[in-house]
Amino acid sequence: MKKTQLLTLLFSCLSWQLLACSSEEYRQFDFWIGEWQVTNPANNQVSISKISLINNNCSILEEYQTPSGYQGKSLNIYNQQTKQWHQTWVDNTGLLLQLNGEFKQGVMTLSGLTVDNKGQEVLNKISWKKLSDGRVNQVWQTSTDKGKHWQTLFDGYYQKIQP
Repeated sequence: MKKTQLLTLLFSCLSWQLLACSSEEYRQFDFWIGEWQVTNPANNQVSISKISLINNNCSILEEYQTPSGYQGKSLNIYNQQTKQWHQTWVDNTGLLLQLNGEFKQGVMTLSGLTVDNKGQEVLNKISWKKLSDGRVNQVWQTSTDKGKHWQTLFDGYYQKIQP
């Protein structure tokens, strides 16, 4: 009897792992996976970003670094309960961004609030779109008037690094 219970438990665990994160929503951000050179027309620096599937393909890890020493990481996951994507971004300046949003019409758009050094709320909106040439365009915008006017902080182009 014990062997049967143990085998049932083992099979249940293996089945759960195979089914976890298997819905199509979990694959909506996969176009961003890879090793990329990132250019920003504003400063012509070439940065590096490595985007990987982790945690049994349930989440996406971003590791970003610039030649000047700026670095950041994000953890991204589709939240089955809220039916939204979530990103937590942290960097070596102490910035924390917590963003939520959706993949719609080929564009991943996430947004969330931060507070600036004057105590004013700032709405952050970041979008990613796969371009027809295989690159990915990421645009980060902020608004201090609840989305009436936007300022672009980053307009980057991700080009895959060829092995």
